[in-house]
Amino acid sequence: MAATELEPAKSAVVTKVDPAEVPSAAWGWSGESTKAMNIAGWVVVVILLCMLKGNHKGHVEDIYLVGFAALISIILIRGQILKRKPR
Repeated sequence: MAATELEPAKSAVVTKVDPAEVPSAAWGWSGESTKAMNIAGWVVVVILLCMLKGNHKGHVEDIYLVGFAALISIILIRGQILKRKPR
């Protein structure tokens, strides 16, 4: 094997994905980090709301900032609700 090729892990990797369909699953790289995405989403909401305080005179920007923050919040809350519902 060449020095640049990766070897699959020798230990049993627990994954919900078949390594035949997703080769990276053999190394444990498959899946989404929902916790990190949720944290990043809430950080973006806070940053958008912090941008309300500024030196702009018009309030059109405020409408967009609040609108995008509300949209991201709705998406995050909806994701949490759907995650808890049994399928």
